[in-house]
Amino acid sequence: TVDESELLTVPDGWKEPAFTREDNPKGLLEESSFATLFPKYREAYLKECWPLVQKALGEHYVNAALDLIEGSMTVTTTKKTFDPYAIIRARDLIKLLARSVPFEQAVRILQDDVACDIIKIGSLVRKRETFIKRRARLLGPKGSTLKALELLTNCYIMVQGNTVSALGPFSGLKEVRKVVLDTMKNIHPIYNIKTLMIKRELAKDPELRTQSWERFLPKFKRKNLKKRKEPMKKNTKKEYTPFPPPQPESQVDKELASGEYFLKERQKKRKKMEEIKAKQADAIKKRQEERNKAFIPPKEKPAVKTKKASTEKKIDIEAIKEKVKNAKKKKLGALPEEEVKLKMAADEKKKKKK
Repeated sequence: TVDESELLTVPDGWKEPAFTREDNPKGLLEESSFATLFPKYREAYLKECWPLVQKALGEHYVNAALDLIEGSMTVTTTKKTFDPYAIIRARDLIKLLARSVPFEQAVRILQDDVACDIIKIGSLVRKRETFIKRRARLLGPKGSTLKALELLTNCYIMVQGNTVSALGPFSGLKEVRKVVLDTMKNIHPIYNIKTLMIKRELAKDPELRTQSWERFLPKFKRKNLKKRKEPMKKNTKKEYTPFPPPQPESQVDKELASGEYFLKERQKKRKKMEEIKAKQADAIKKRQEERNKAFIPPKEKPAVKTKKASTEKKIDIEAIKEKVKNAKKKKLGALPEEEVKLKMAADEKKKKKK
């Protein structure tokens, strides 16, 4: 008896046997071909690496042709081609080369355990500015986010224009597509990278293979912190009524209501003149008031009262008298009396010695 869980899992190190000529000795019945266009900026690179492309496809007996005038690449099967899937791999190879994937990476598609996926992201976002921001978010600062994604999925990822080309195992391509589409839906790739890191650690444990990993994986909820900006002018809809709006009053109706309709022409003219004169009088009055403003004197500030000198501090008269006496004794530029006496005594001593 064999455990069912062992039958569901692929043994470690198992590889599917390669497809050889013995599996299909008679070859293919019909000739198949695929063609793809490439942009102008890829022309110089394709010219250089085309001999290598022909050599790689020649091992699988597939012909490759490069048309620089039309700007296309074509792959076709030959009579010697025995692998029916070789033409599909050749088609993927020229598609990857057209999407700026280098030949060293693109040639890996010819291996059995390698597949590719070209994700179109150009039509997922409406605004061009938003699209460029989200594409840059997928790359990350200095390509760090993309590098982390490549290490976790074991895939080579190339972001070019409106497409993302991925090359690697099937399980990795599935994760890459999910991350790319979520990024274009405004979900940051770091959340998916965290989930992939946890899955990688859980896969190492053989006991958790048959169990659900939902309890270990983080659940990220969307939070709209910013409220929607309300418009300055709100258009409020009026309640629907089956009746039409009331008809506006005509000039005749207004004259009937005020009684002007029954006045004579002279009376109407006189009334109009009185109204005009009243308006003119109001305008003259306002103009005169504005002119008189210049002649109105400004309000003067109240005079500040001078504070009386405080007589609280007593003046020491005797100290002042002493200072005056000392000043009189001292002459400007003259030496004091004691210094003069000392100088006189020194001079007399000098005379005696002589």
